[in-house]
Amino acid sequence: MHLTRSFCAALLALLATFALSLQPLAAQSILRDAETEALLRDMAYPLVEASELEPENVEIVLINDGSINAFVAGGQVVYVHAGLLNAADTANEVQGVIAHELGHITAGHVVRFAERTKGAQGISILSLILGVGAALAGAGDAALGAIMAGQQAAVGNFLAFNRNQEAATDQAGARYLSGAGISGRGMISFFEKLRNAEIRRGYSQSDDAAYTRTHPLSGDRIQFLRDQLVKDPAWDAPDDAELQARFLKVRAKLFGYLAEPKRTFQEFPVSDESTPARYARAYAYHKDAQVQNALNEVETLLKTEPKNPYFLELKGQILLESGSPEEALEPLRRATELTLSQPLIAGMFGHALIATEDEANYDEARDVLRAAVAKDRFNPFAWYQLGVVYARQGDIPRAKLASAEQQVMRRNYPEALRNATDAEAGLPVGSPDWIRAQDVALQARAELERLRDER
Repeated sequence: MHLTRSFCAALLALLATFALSLQPLAAQSILRDAETEALLRDMAYPLVEASELEPENVEIVLINDGSINAFVAGGQVVYVHAGLLNAADTANEVQGVIAHELGHITAGHVVRFAERTKGAQGISILSLILGVGAALAGAGDAALGAIMAGQQAAVGNFLAFNRNQEAATDQAGARYLSGAGISGRGMISFFEKLRNAEIRRGYSQSDDAAYTRTHPLSGDRIQFLRDQLVKDPAWDAPDDAELQARFLKVRAKLFGYLAEPKRTFQEFPVSDESTPARYARAYAYHKDAQVQNALNEVETLLKTEPKNPYFLELKGQILLESGSPEEALEPLRRATELTLSQPLIAGMFGHALIATEDEANYDEARDVLRAAVAKDRFNPFAWYQLGVVYARQGDIPRAKLASAEQQVMRRNYPEALRNATDAEAGLPVGSPDWIRAQDVALQARAELERLRDER
């Protein structure tokens, strides 16, 4: 009996391992940056139009992950890892990846993935039931055979389906590149990078290994795509020079922001006087608390592009975070104006106005921050700053409403419900903010009930 219990426990553990392998990716941290989001949006726009999706409904979200990856996980959202941007040499390569991911969206692969996962788990559960029955009857070897056969069938069924998805998505991506008049050279060159990485890491390229992989072999994909794309009229289309220049700046900026300063200085030595290199070093110097060196790099950048709002944003950020909020106001105000109050930049400008601790700046801060959250309600930093300025002006009900908005985004539903209820009690009945307080309270209450039901 002790042996049977142990064997059953092992079988359950095996099933649990398989089930976990099919779960969606865990939540990862999102990187918000105005310049990067604008670049990704502009790179994707012609591809989204070619896919016949509505551009305003498609989002490209940057994930703080150094691995080379992009994926869709529901809705019309493409998630791109920072590591993918770092690995790409051209904007055209990133467009090839985006085109592929759009193919997953238009084909509804996320929904079909969930359906197929459920089917694979059903096969595995059936084999587990048979295996446990055999184990209880004393036939341990038969039980193990039933389990392993079921697992093999489930995994094989699932992986074959996923490989077919990827092949179909490659075809869709190629169509979208063609429809947008964008060369497929980048898609080919990026897949070649992936193939070379696989070879370096020792992954087999043989046909025998294909069954155990979740994607078609990179070599097969490259050959298929090359045959299709070389014949396309857009194959020889030149890369967009302006888009490429923007991409190189963003890629360097992200490297400087995410990497350790020492690594950034190795990758972009002071002998490199290019704009991307200076951009990366400015962030690295700032992270390393070398304020003057950081400002020197930004000033040099601004001499070449005095109206670049993102260079102005960085200058304001360095000054603000180095304890000089008053000096940060001018570059941040200018950056906000140049971007027509882009919410992330406006949020930082509002923060700087509050940080001066000058009451004369509070009205402007309130107006700037209200405009920021009106454009982007999913901006917890701006909501927090708006709550701060309301509190300093003695408007406690609206400060509580701003806090409730922030807490909902952070999934702190009990606190969100308390603040929204308090805000509703103190706001003028029937006012837009009073109605919004009710909406936030309803949302928080519904989430709390859902969480209770799941327990």
